[in-house]
Amino acid sequence: MKKVDLTTKIKNVIFKNPVTVASGTFGTTGEYSRYVNYNRLGAIITKTITVNPRLGNPMPRICETSSGMLNAIGLQNKGLADFIENKIPYYARIKSPLIVNIAGESEGDFAKLTAVLNKHKKVVRMIELNLSCPNVEKGGAGFMKKRRLIKQAVRAARSETDMPLMAKLSPELGDVLEIAGEVLDSGASGLSLINTLKGMSIDIEKRCSRIANITGGLSGPAIKPVALRYVYEVKKHYDVPVIASGGIMNARDAVEFLIAGATLLAVGTANFVNPRSTLDILEGLTDYCRQQGIRQIGQLRGSFHHVRPES
Repeated sequence: MKKVDLTTKIKNVIFKNPVTVASGTFGTTGEYSRYVNYNRLGAIITKTITVNPRLGNPMPRICETSSGMLNAIGLQNKGLADFIENKIPYYARIKSPLIVNIAGESEGDFAKLTAVLNKHKKVVRMIELNLSCPNVEKGGAGFMKKRRLIKQAVRAARSETDMPLMAKLSPELGDVLEIAGEVLDSGASGLSLINTLKGMSIDIEKRCSRIANITGGLSGPAIKPVALRYVYEVKKHYDVPVIASGGIMNARDAVEFLIAGATLLAVGTANFVNPRSTLDILEGLTDYCRQQGIRQIGQLRGSFHHVRPES
């Protein structure tokens, strides 16, 4: 049986394969270790970390929808100090590269988070900046102000590290291609596409929202065509690495994103449906490559045909 080389690289970080997990869908440390050998994954992306602990939004804050789920967790986490004290030692024992997702309420938060994580570069190999619905100012901000704050957040993070910075974006922010150019010019090394889309679901018996926050982030198969479109369009315009997420439920979905040009594949909602979905996807991707005579993953990545081949 032919060996398939799935090795993937972003800047100076080498991944044994492109399969990773979307932030917030894989617990905080070892919750999935009963089902998944973490060392087999290409990388692990953490739940979002903030400077100070956050309680998150009130319950209920998750519900299923047609072809997906809504969540309004509200970035619940125990904060930076707890992450350094209790999570870093756990991940130091795992061979797969660690990507830490961070969010802040100010550019100072992004700078502080990055500066502290930069001291742990033996464990933390890359940072994902949660800019998608940015809590970069208490009380929210107008559309154009958000755009300015996003660029400031990226610059603040870049000033504190030479590690790769991946900017996580959502169409909720506006023109993704335009914003992508702005964050790349501000110091981002690449992009994570896409974060959830804002949605809602109504309980028709009680005539109220099914989640306490009224709206939440829609994820799962429902957003896959949107995510695929943005990965394809961004890769067409910018020669940068892209972490793809949004409805990757099986190996066929993963292959589609790779053909569109994705560098890494972040599996999210699928983890709640099937705890070992990441390994199933990895094995399915390997089988596909063997069947197609693909010896190295680079032969598949970005191989989209603009003209449909004759059958």
